Amino acid sequence: MNKHREEGYCPFFNRTTLTQGSDKVLTKKELKSAVIIPARFQSTRFPGKPLEKIAQKTMIQHVYERASSAHRVTKVIVATDDCRIAQTVRAFGGTAWMTSSTHRSGTERVAEVSRNLKVDLVVNLQGDEPLIDPACIDAAIRPFESDSALMISTLKSSANSQELYDPNVVKVVTDRQGVALYFSRSPIPYIPKSQVQHKETATFFKHIGLYVYRKEFLEIFPNLPYSELEKIEDLEQLRFLENGFRVKVVHYEYKSFAVDTPEDLVRVNELISQGEI
Repeated sequence: MNKHREEGYCPFFNRTTLTQGSDKVLTKKELKSAVIIPARFQSTRFPGKPLEKIAQKTMIQHVYERASSAHRVTKVIVATDDCRIAQTVRAFGGTAWMTSSTHRSGTERVAEVSRNLKVDLVVNLQGDEPLIDPACIDAAIRPFESDSALMISTLKSSANSQELYDPNVVKVVTDRQGVALYFSRSPIPYIPKSQVQHKETATFFKHIGLYVYRKEFLEIFPNLPYSELEKIEDLEQLRFLENGFRVKVVHYEYKSFAVDTPEDLVRVNELISQGEI
């Protein structure tokens, strides 16, 4: 990799002022884990959202600070192709690395940064989750401590009847061992809307878009062929399943709130001001 990019070079900054961050102390039995937050300025529905303010802080700072509070995390890095985001992260004392602007997904951006890290696990945390619970990051990491063959883990929580039919809320079904069978924007298992109120909604689960990868998986990920199901559903995680990778899905109940639109930002600010978070 180009040395400038590896060190987080940006033409607007003096390289000698970069913040490197500090690692937490590990015991011998712990796996070394890094959180990488892919963040880009351009967005179809909400351009510039990582830099929008929530209770006096930018959204990217909220995500960064919450990720840093996870017990099983030793390093947090923002991966971006935008100097404005990098500058903001470094201004609050965080670590930001500049990446290529040609990546087709956040996972590809995460994979670029992970190649230069000496870690066992990499957490892909979305930059639009300002209310992320640090404990859910630890929960997603935990399965790797007892399963040396596991390559990918993620999270799920109960879906209510409104979320069940919302295509922006991804649903997931698993086997009895908690391994993903399928992800979909449609309600799975299928149930007619007329019957939803007569069923226990706890049997339906939404996918929480946080992933933990063994570093070796990210080394091969860019070479995995796109899958037909991925193209149909527009869900990258289906590429994992169609290429034969087992995805462990941890059940963790918490109220996730991704900021996808300006209206979502208003709602988050309201929740914080009302003391609901």
